[in-house]
Amino acid sequence: MASLRRTVRFSINPGGETGGVNGSAGIPAMHGLGRYYEIDLTCRGEPDPLTGYLVDIREIDRIVRTMLVPIIAKACEQTPTVHPATLMPRLVEAVRIAHLEGAESLRWRLSPYHAVEMPVQGSEEWAEIRVRFDFAAAHRLHVRAMSDEENRRVFGHCNNPNGHGHNYQIEPCVRVRVAASPMPVARIEELVKAAILDRFDHTNLNCDTAEFAPDSGVNPSVENMARVFFGLLKPRITEADPNASLVSMTVWETERTSATYPG
Repeated sequence: MASLRRTVRFSINPGGETGGVNGSAGIPAMHGLGRYYEIDLTCRGEPDPLTGYLVDIREIDRIVRTMLVPIIAKACEQTPTVHPATLMPRLVEAVRIAHLEGAESLRWRLSPYHAVEMPVQGSEEWAEIRVRFDFAAAHRLHVRAMSDEENRRVFGHCNNPNGHGHNYQIEPCVRVRVAASPMPVARIEELVKAAILDRFDHTNLNCDTAEFAPDSGVNPSVENMARVFFGLLKPRITEADPNASLVSMTVWETERTSATYPG
């Protein structure tokens, strides 16, 4: 079994302007003050034993450009204030009509920090909103129950007595009911700011936060941060909107290291 994901980039241009040949940058190419979007289509299945292809990516490109982009373009023109999640059932239905082999999920990236996703095979009642945030913090990885020598062996430079810093990124994934006025991104941002950013941004996690203080017994690893942040945000999401729930929290310590809770 293999999974294949294809990203298709495109612009929605004023006046419906088309043209362009650079698929890496997006087709149609940007014209005037256009909108730039990306669609990720993921397929799963067994590759063809002869060609090695699961799906011909040119077919994915064709489906997105001829069937999905017109839906988005029409909405941009006629209902530009609509919540993107409400368009997802129509986009998913277009993929189903195209009979794309093994189509599994569709993710619409509206910006590098905002995306909405829905499974291709499954309920159209729910969509998932992903919003990414940056914050900076310092920490030291150290376990009191271990000797200083063992801490240095296990954590290396991360056990530096004076700590060290990271430019973290976090991304909560929030499930919303499509037909029930989905939670706006601005509201998600407010909840994340109150639950996490106001409390942890520009802090020393070990010294300035109760969750990771030495007496807490919780080492501020990226794995523990994902779990703690999930626990802090989850009740705020459901309290703010009974038709929304927190699915997961991902924390990036660096661009190469991240953890998601629940995994």
